Amino acid sequence: MEFENKTAIVSGAASGMGLVFCRNWAAQGGNAVLCDINPEALQSAVDDINARGEGKAIGVLCDVRDYSQVDAACRQAYETFGSLDMVCNFAGGTALRVCHDQLPPDAAEFPDVPISIYDWGIDVNLKGQFYFCHAACKYMRTQKSGLIINIGSITGMDGDCYGMDYPTAKAGVMFGLTKSVAQFGAKYGIRCNCISPGPVMTRPAMAGMHTLVGRAGQPQEIIDLILFVASEKGQFINGENIMIDGGRNAMIRPF
Repeated sequence: MEFENKTAIVSGAASGMGLVFCRNWAAQGGNAVLCDINPEALQSAVDDINARGEGKAIGVLCDVRDYSQVDAACRQAYETFGSLDMVCNFAGGTALRVCHDQLPPDAAEFPDVPISIYDWGIDVNLKGQFYFCHAACKYMRTQKSGLIINIGSITGMDGDCYGMDYPTAKAGVMFGLTKSVAQFGAKYGIRCNCISPGPVMTRPAMAGMHTLVGRAGQPQEIIDLILFVASEKGQFINGENIMIDGGRNAMIRPF
């Protein structure tokens, strides 16, 4: 029960790695504030965690593109549980996949994609994480402690000549945002790190991405690393972008 009575606020928490994290956090005694844009999935996730009877979970509808909603979610977490000990910024996705139905049929290359689609990707993957860092730090500064975990991606290292919003946003999170928040937070006991996965089996398509270990990762493997960074054993890790990619970043690029 290492995280007993500790409160984590998690975006993108109703599915995927966000939900896996919340289940793990509650299983170790923590309070989980699940934030998501999908009300039905959010309520189902909260009910599932609370039915296990380990930690406590509440759900907050939140569009990470809207700062007022992010700010309100952090306030609700703090007022409900009395602290805001951890942020996990899982909300994200590639705009070309999520907004596929908005793509014109002739959008074959970067300049042909409507800028509104790229705006969605940058807003969710970069600004959404920036917003949570900003809003949460108000409470972490007051309590003089806290941990922010941003979520990067191997794509932030690889680039993408078509889905440019995603590597642009993720690279900004992995380096500029994470280091800057760590620098700000140092005098207040706030740490900030970024966990950057390679292919993870949250979608079947991830199985087709090559790694040096010959497979995609499992969501639990990513969560185990995050829990280590949050634990007493991980307290010396700060301001870092940690790749967990099966060696994909070390591979020779087939140009």
